[in-house]
Amino acid sequence: MPFTVLNSRMVEARIGPGQRLFSQRGAMLAYRGEVSFTPNIQGGQGGVGSMIGRRIAGEATPLMTVEGTGTVMFGHGGHHVQVVDLTGETLYVEADRLLAFDGALQQGTMFMGSQGGVMGMVRGQVTGQGLFTTTLKGVGSAAVMAHGGVIELPITPQRPVHVDPQAYVAHRGDVRNKLSTALGWRDMVGRGSGEAFQLELSGQGTVYVQASEEKL
Repeated sequence: MPFTVLNSRMVEARIGPGQRLFSQRGAMLAYRGEVSFTPNIQGGQGGVGSMIGRRIAGEATPLMTVEGTGTVMFGHGGHHVQVVDLTGETLYVEADRLLAFDGALQQGTMFMGSQGGVMGMVRGQVTGQGLFTTTLKGVGSAAVMAHGGVIELPITPQRPVHVDPQAYVAHRGDVRNKLSTALGWRDMVGRGSGEAFQLELSGQGTVYVQASEEKL
């Protein structure tokens, strides 16, 4: 169920019989056809386990299930929207940055500390985001939100990518993450905040970075 980009802040999805998608509550802007919207209590395709994982993580972003026949337009808060098409791989994305996603995708959660060790756990306190990251796996599309637009940076074994944790939106591929201190880095560029950290992403894949560090 691909999304059609209407402009930088709005996308449209066509839905038919037997199909469904999930979105943040309040993200529907307009629709045409016979479409229903119901609160989602099962945590998407990941089931109850996925829902519980999000609650443990403190990710209280509520979802709604969208079904029927027609087209639905989505947007939220005037944020820029980026469509990510998956062909079997896994997308790792902050829950509050998910605008809408194909109901065929398998949803789950991943504890960031499982990859980043203790420093991965620290990431949640540094950025104000959860210790868990939402995962979407399979064949389908997801629309994610960001401040000021998104750029895609390739990650290769020879060229890991270092990202300001608050500029991180999502990543996909065979990627490991590690939070590390960046001694003098922020002070050198005149943005010292007392929290000089970088999120290091290594392996093979792509990371999505937003143009602004503001929180959604």
